[in-house]
Amino acid sequence: MQARPDPTSVPARAAALILDAFLDYNARFSDITRRAKRWFERRSWRQAQIDLVWRLDLYEECLAETLGRLELLLDDRVRSRPLWRQIRDAFDHQVAPLLDRELSKTFFNSLSRRFFHTTGVAADIEFVALDSDPTAHVVRAVERTPYPLGTEPAHAVERVFADFPFACGYADAAADAAAVLDALAAQLDALDCGAATAIELLPTPFFRERRAYLVGRAFGERAGTPLVIALVSTAEGIRADAVLTDAARISMLFGFTRSYFLADLPTIADTIVYLHGLMPHKPIEELYTVLGRAKQGKTERYRHLFRHLAAHPAERLVRADGERGMVMAVFTPRDYPLVFKVIRDRFAYPKDIGRRQVEEKYRLVFRYDRIGRLVDAQEFRHLRFPLDQFDPPMLDELLRECAETVTTDGDDLVVAHCYVERRLRPLNLYAREAEPAAALQAVLDYGQAIKDLARSNIFPGDLLLKNFGITRGGRAIFYDYDELCLVESCRFRALPDARDEDETRPLEDWLTVRENDVFPEQFPRFLGIPAELRAALIATHGEIFDPRWWQAVQAGLAAGDYADVPPYPPSARLAALPA
Repeated sequence: MQARPDPTSVPARAAALILDAFLDYNARFSDITRRAKRWFERRSWRQAQIDLVWRLDLYEECLAETLGRLELLLDDRVRSRPLWRQIRDAFDHQVAPLLDRELSKTFFNSLSRRFFHTTGVAADIEFVALDSDPTAHVVRAVERTPYPLGTEPAHAVERVFADFPFACGYADAAADAAAVLDALAAQLDALDCGAATAIELLPTPFFRERRAYLVGRAFGERAGTPLVIALVSTAEGIRADAVLTDAARISMLFGFTRSYFLADLPTIADTIVYLHGLMPHKPIEELYTVLGRAKQGKTERYRHLFRHLAAHPAERLVRADGERGMVMAVFTPRDYPLVFKVIRDRFAYPKDIGRRQVEEKYRLVFRYDRIGRLVDAQEFRHLRFPLDQFDPPMLDELLRECAETVTTDGDDLVVAHCYVERRLRPLNLYAREAEPAAALQAVLDYGQAIKDLARSNIFPGDLLLKNFGITRGGRAIFYDYDELCLVESCRFRALPDARDEDETRPLEDWLTVRENDVFPEQFPRFLGIPAELRAALIATHGEIFDPRWWQAVQAGLAAGDYADVPPYPPSARLAALPA
């Protein structure tokens, strides 16, 4: 049994300082998160987005403060590895009683890596444990509130609304309760669960974008199912907007293409266990991330990936499917659904941007409202991969074209910087491979994705289908950010009429084009899809090829008209609400 560290020793004091800093970070995280309810009630969407970005920046801010305090305490011993080993052991002892001790250990690791500029991992001064399950110690179920429906189910749902009060009140709680019950009955019947008998809900509402969500389960006579009740804030008060019991739709709600929730949870690990029970196919790391614990999400993604690589020595890291990118070299484990994007040293013509601009694009997406159409790209540094697991052509490409970022060290390849994303099937490949009906649906959703992004002030820049991917649910998602920009920064222009002598010359030889000029009429020329799909896209979403539509979107954005893109289809909305 390990001896209890002397609480007055330097290692114990340093460990206590780090734990105190983490608890302070947690408290400040909670302060920001709690304000989400206020902005929802007031429909202050811009302020809500400001708070979301502020919370994203909070982790690095608290790390910087803690690094300074540690330097004052430890002085010239601040980079002593033997001392940090003792601090690590003392910290492990101090956080052992905490339910969310894995979060605090990740905070410790962040500090250690900054002091020692660690490449790969350093098990002596970090908490690594690739085989660790961050929720294995959770033995007590998360708190949730039961609502037996009984003989007066409408009253039970009204009690739900009473238990989630808002300063602006509910517009019509009785009507919404009836609408929720009707929708729940229809959905449980479709799922063959039988008549609804009860629901249970987590006591904390989940806020994001323009909605609040009540999350839990619904129970029928024969079976149960996940349950989410979506609420919207209107000028008349709060209204119930949708009831979701379909596991696929709820998984999308918690997906990697959406911004992070603001939910003021007292503890995280037990909530993760509960949510994973609702969505067993959802990776644990994505649940941590979508709850705003992005650093823990990265830790769990790292653990799971390298546990996979160690357990499958025959796994190969190969070039990702799709066209070779001019800006990024992209590799993927053959049997694991992630891609690693490494910035090339030089970009092929006609790319005229540099590394810094590319990094700024990815930083913009990380801090932006992704509205279900942009992949969450996590930034990783100093990753070590076994050289012998790389496919030789991929390894050669990385060493030749990413030499500023990629080096060899013994039997390992060290990637100093990369972006990690969920792997999607490139839309240009999917459109050729899928059944005609599925290909048509994907291409039409691609058009809708462009509209959704535009109305949220995002212009993808490069609209080629190869820059979009298709999820398992058939949604078109944009994932190549090197030319992404804000719609408000573009000049959308119509093509002038060409003179007779211009007809045979390249467009750029007779048309003056300034920086940020965009000619939407040119988009269809580069789609590279069969004629029937192209015709269907133009028939359904032809506006995106008209500069006047983009100019109208710009005018709306200037007037503060940002898109409201619900994470569920219109058919999921309750009949009680007007369309």
